[in-house]
Formats: sequence, structure tokens, C-alpha cells
Amino acid sequence: MPSPSLRSSRLRQVFVVGVGMTKFMKPGGENSRDYPDLAKEAGQKALADAQIPYSAVEQACVGYVYGVADCVLALGFEKMEKRALGSKFSDRSHPIDKHLEVLINKYGLSDHPVVPQMFGLAGKEHMEKHGTKVEHFAKIGWKNHKHSVNNPYSQFQDEYSLDEIMKSRTVFDFLSVLQCCPTSDGAAAAILASEEFVRKYGLQSKAVEIVAQEMMTDLPSTFEEKSIIKM
Repeated sequence: MPSPSLRSSRLRQVFVVGVGMTKFMKPGGENSRDYPDLAKEAGQKALADAQIPYSAVEQACVGYVYGVADCVLALGFEKMEKRALGSKFSDRSHPIDKHLEVLINKYGLSDHPVVPQMFGLAGKEHMEKHGTKVEHFAKIGWKNHKHSVNNPYSQFQDEYSLDEIMKSRTVFDFLSVLQCCPTSDGAAAAILASEEFVRKYGLQSKAVEIVAQEMMTDLPSTFEEKSIIKM
């Protein structure tokens, strides 16, 4: 780790020193839990992983970080509805109106769930442009399910063959149910710390420095090419 004397010539260093995650569960299931409990478990696991007390945390953030704290708990959680998600914007402009306009003008819109249509039609466009095959997309689902077996927190932990992936129930076009993301309840947390804090608590061996980050949003150019892939 660089000497503290070098910090004055560059941006302040930030390190991840602990992480925590709940098991992700089907919404409304037998073991369904409320989000305060999910958030609490993720936060407690992150603190245990960092081996620091809660009293050492100076801020808990869900937005911007201003560099005024040496130890911060970043926490995210989600509790969703059962089954496929319906629209909540029947009385106002939909946040993805511009996205839907591109989709409708290029391929049309069916009665299927919107999200599978967006990803499925982006895949269709990729096939048209690059000659991609259905099995190429199915291999993504096969790979993800293969990894889930080794993750004790994943919602599904069954491994499937490529043939099983492709022959599972159709959701939209070439997309089958084993290629689509389910709705899930869960939470995750991370402890972020300054270099001074890392040294104070002897966390050098587990500290992972954040050397870069990027945030992006849709620009007008996102929709100008009338491409499902681009938007």
C-alpha cells in the first residue's frame, strides 16, 4: 500500500474491506422476509467480513459519497411482487417510453412481458447483423446456472444442460424460461474505507482498492440509431 505522504498528489484512495449478501428468494414464498430484515442481515455480514464494529461506521449511503467519512456502509435491498412485474405508470409517462418507441417502430410490441421482449428483440437484431445463433444465447443461461451451483446465496442452484435450457418453456421468441431473470428478494452490502481506516484496523490483507468507476445514462444518441441493441 502506498505511503500516506503520496496521497496529497492524487485522489483519496478508497478500499472495499468487507461484503455481505443474503440468499436471494422467490417473492411471496414460504420463507419470504421483509426488507428491513434483509438489509440488516446483509449489513451485519459485511461488518463481520470486515471484522469491525458497527460503531466504526461513520455513514450509511444510498447516494453520493463526499469524502467526509473514513468508513461507510453501502447497502442495497429489494423486495418485489410475485410473478412477472406489471406496469405502475398507467396514469403518467412511462420511464421507458422512448425505448418502447424504438422497439415498436422496429419490430412491434406484443402482449408478452415487456422486458423479455426488449432483450429478445435485441438478440434478434444481433442475429440479423452478426449471424448469431439461438444456441449462442442459450449458452449464457447455461453458464449462469452452472455458476449458481457454487453460490450458496443464489435463488436457483440447479445445473442444466444446454439442451434443457433451450427446451424449457418459451417466454418470448427464442428466449426460454431458463434464460430469463426471475423476480427476487434480497440484499447486499459493502464496507468502504479510507487508507487511514485500513491501516488503523489492520485490514491491509483484505482491502481491495477501487481504482476506477463509471456511471452512464441514456443520451439522445441512444435512440437515434433506432437500434434495440443500442438502447
